[in-house]
Amino acid sequence: MFFRLPVKIILLILACISAAVIWQQAQLAVLALGRIDPVPEVETLIAEERYAEAADYLDFFLNYDYVRDDPNAQALHAEIEKVRGSLSYRASKLGEGLFEGTSDEAIGKAAGVITDFFVIGDLRDLAAQGSNWVQGEEVDEVVAALAAIGVVATAAQVASAAATVGTAGAAAPAAAGTTGVKGGVTILKAARKLGKLPPWLGKTLVNSAQTVKKTKKLDSVTDLFNDVYRLARTPGGLNLLSKTSDAASLRRMAKAAETFGDSTATLYRIGGPTFLKTAARAKQLGTESIKLASTYGVKGLRVLDKIGPTRFIKYSARASKIAYKGDFFDLIARFLAMLPTWLLYLLCGLGIVAWIPWQWLKRLGQSLIPEKQIPAA
Repeated sequence: MFFRLPVKIILLILACISAAVIWQQAQLAVLALGRIDPVPEVETLIAEERYAEAADYLDFFLNYDYVRDDPNAQALHAEIEKVRGSLSYRASKLGEGLFEGTSDEAIGKAAGVITDFFVIGDLRDLAAQGSNWVQGEEVDEVVAALAAIGVVATAAQVASAAATVGTAGAAAPAAAGTTGVKGGVTILKAARKLGKLPPWLGKTLVNSAQTVKKTKKLDSVTDLFNDVYRLARTPGGLNLLSKTSDAASLRRMAKAAETFGDSTATLYRIGGPTFLKTAARAKQLGTESIKLASTYGVKGLRVLDKIGPTRFIKYSARASKIAYKGDFFDLIARFLAMLPTWLLYLLCGLGIVAWIPWQWLKRLGQSLIPEKQIPAA
């Protein structure tokens, strides 16, 4: 196999580049990533007057210098804080919690929780659904089921609290369990009213309410409601709840919320199911590594899962130091990172083959073969 000199030089260069890419493949994968600019998403949320979501989303990114040093992000943060701190805004959110039992702000959530925990909310909702039934209007079976479960939970909560006192604390776990159910009832009512309750959960609640009413026990719903209650204590918990598809996915979402706290809704907004998959390995990957990878989007989470937290953090730090590299360098890095491994090895092989001295080997082979003896006449 023979190659002309220009071809051999080109193949050698390609082989060297391919070898370098193979050697630095992990670093190139990070360099090829682009970080998320949160400003457009925040502006959209502000335009829709979803200030609580906008604040949570922007606050997550403000932990990183590339956003913290952005004047546009700083201006949006100041605007959001001004609106959320105004008396009229806080009063409207308080009213939502008291009269509707729903709110996306802490003050409204607190009001809703208070009314529901003191059975006022449950009786209110039962009365409303009863009135609808009497007047021949549509009855929301899910809200009625939740209210019925809430009444039973309140009675159990009172009984558990009395038992705790009488047994010097031995009945405390039962009291905690009923508190979880009450918290679950609260958030599920809010989810229903805001259209955030997934269909599978509505059916489950209606069926469970029948069991609870018959047995007057909460055993059949305790685990489910405890998972919901864990989401209830997380900002954006209703949005997270709406993304679940069954009890198993609810459990995964609740565990993620327990691990990542206030950042969970934003992380899920960024990574979706990929984030949940990565969150399940939080002990191995590290919560801070997952948060950092999320600033690069879904691709960042995938690269983290592939190369591990130590190298991801190191290469991300290097990438931030050469942030001035420009679009051309980004384009080159992304192109090289996308090249399949088999192609890189093929180019390396061609580079080696091109410089093998085939003619010399041929002559050497011929010299080693003895000449045929010509027989005498």
